[in-house]
Amino acid sequence: MKINKEGYRIIAISGVCCAAIWALIYYMLEVHERSWLLILLTVLLVMFWFLIVYFFREPRRIKIHDADLVFSPCDGRVVVTEVVYDDEYFHEERLQVSIFMSVTNVHINWLPVGGLVKYFKYHPGRFLVAWHPKSSLENERTTTVVETPHGIEILFRQIAGVVARRIVSYMKVGDHVAQNDKCGFIKFGSRIDILLPKEAKLLVEIGESVVGTQTPIARIGDFSTEDDD
Repeated sequence: MKINKEGYRIIAISGVCCAAIWALIYYMLEVHERSWLLILLTVLLVMFWFLIVYFFREPRRIKIHDADLVFSPCDGRVVVTEVVYDDEYFHEERLQVSIFMSVTNVHINWLPVGGLVKYFKYHPGRFLVAWHPKSSLENERTTTVVETPHGIEILFRQIAGVVARRIVSYMKVGDHVAQNDKCGFIKFGSRIDILLPKEAKLLVEIGESVVGTQTPIARIGDFSTEDDD
């Protein structure tokens, strides 16, 4: 377990703020009040700071590479599995799987498939709760499309939530990327949508907990083999 680089600045700033608050309260209190109040304040500030550190944890994960599978790009819970019309890139119906990340989940994002980055766009927007149906279209978000070695294009969106105010993506059009490598980070609660071909075989259900890089959410190899023939 290590700390993700996206947390270094926030962890340092929050640590300085906690120390400043402790020093301020220390000098404001009377001498006879310092003992129990300072103990309580110290415990609360240390717990708060460790929660910030915990949020940016980066667990070790075994990287699995299987071009026939689409893996979960994040830790969380499946909240949507439905066919939707995509008017940003595909302009056709696609099978959407949405995963909601609570503030207790690891918030690193990984690539659900490997291949060539064909499309990337950042969309400024609102900060509706991440499970709201309109969050996919109205919230701040990024859209990335990766073409697999089989020629199948998979789209995924990082979507900010009511608490999340910062989306980080490492994707660039033209890059060749590996499945289950890190692709970004969303700070403090959010959601990811994955748009799959309608023919994809869904491997998860609504309400199911998934683990980034470890849980396969769909199989796309069966029909790609038929197309190649």
